[in-house]
Amino acid sequence: MTKHENKKSYSIDMLHGALLPKILIFCLPLALSGILQLLFNAADIIVLGRFVGPDALAAVGATSQLINLLLNIFIGLSVGVNVQVARYYAQGRDRDVNQVVETSIATSLVFGTLFIFIGILVSAPVLGLMGTPSEVISMSVLYIRIYFLGFPAIVTYNFGAAILRAIGDTKRPLYFLMAAGVVNVFLNLFFVIVCGLGVSGVAIATTVSNYISAGLVLRTLTREEGALKLELKKLKINKIKFLRIFRIGLPAGLQGGIFSISNVLIQSSVNSFGYIVMAGSTASANLEGFVYNAMNSVYQANLSFTSQNVGAGKYSRINRILLTCQFVVFLIGGIMGGLFYLFGPQLLGIYSNEPDVIAAGMVRMTYITLVYFLCGFMDVFVGSLRGMGYAVVPMIVSLLGACAFRVLWIFTVFAADHTMETLFISYPISWVLTAFVHFICFLKIRAKFPKEDAQDIRARA
Repeated sequence: MTKHENKKSYSIDMLHGALLPKILIFCLPLALSGILQLLFNAADIIVLGRFVGPDALAAVGATSQLINLLLNIFIGLSVGVNVQVARYYAQGRDRDVNQVVETSIATSLVFGTLFIFIGILVSAPVLGLMGTPSEVISMSVLYIRIYFLGFPAIVTYNFGAAILRAIGDTKRPLYFLMAAGVVNVFLNLFFVIVCGLGVSGVAIATTVSNYISAGLVLRTLTREEGALKLELKKLKINKIKFLRIFRIGLPAGLQGGIFSISNVLIQSSVNSFGYIVMAGSTASANLEGFVYNAMNSVYQANLSFTSQNVGAGKYSRINRILLTCQFVVFLIGGIMGGLFYLFGPQLLGIYSNEPDVIAAGMVRMTYITLVYFLCGFMDVFVGSLRGMGYAVVPMIVSLLGACAFRVLWIFTVFAADHTMETLFISYPISWVLTAFVHFICFLKIRAKFPKEDAQDIRARA
């Protein structure tokens, strides 16, 4: 088998044939990749909860929303990378693909390094503003500062994985995370149990594993042939490609970042109940993350399939891609969410054996995990809109329908009824409202594209 044939074996033909089997083939490795990323965090908090205590578990949980606030900006930018590579690849514009590859990797290294300093500087004051309890704030600051040393690797991996996903390659990013995940687990156990480093130990383990996954994705791109080949000595930022990546990716990044602000406010509200509830919420949030990442693979599939088909003028497939992805995300979210809730006490017991922690975690699972498929519906609509080249519309709708709604809820309904149940029910209500508005936007934007494929229109002309 030649190198060229080997490369082709990793890609998926998104432009022809039945959609469901190809979407499932695309989603499975990507879902497993997301689950492996969560296992990094799960390994952290399980080791801390079992071998250090609930205060250490709460300390790491208190940092999650602040980390996501900054990380989501770059995950959003990777959407711009994915859309640009997918369109140019479908059109056979190899030079343009290569320029996007060079620009995205150079951007990830520059901005990832910059955010080391931003993360270290803002961590202590922001965690203080979030109302992190005095018992855990010193551990939280220590954890997050070490974590941010790995930020260049996190951004580089996400941009590199977005490049590979654009051609349908979701397998190799999975392999890279598997290797990094094994290292992460062993380092966690070594640093915490053997060395007694506590939260700093799990932070170091996570940082090392992030650099391993980033190094593997860079190694893959440098060994590619053709359009995706990365030559590190020629690494530079192409202004035009940079701006095009930002045109699609920046609204997605801002949406993710501002979404995280609302989640920071919710985390602050959780903090008001004390570190036992914080620990239960942290464990539950980690479990629901497995469901979210599995559903997010369907959003990524919709984004890549829609982008390639729009780029190739295969307009007749847009609606079918959306409907197929909605069907798949309902199955994933409904089945996984239901099973996680059903076995919630046992799953939460993995993180902590304290009954009060488990009880607090089950409250969150009742209002979020059980109906998480609603969030999947919302995200799949966003995938279609971004795949068609519209990034600002879903950003505005999501910010108003979910972010602004939750903030308003905290300062009104939750302020009047200060309970965990009132806090967490804001999530499913916001998903339903936002998904409905996204559906209306999809109908209006879809009407701007032809119903027939470009080649059929040209044949009739």
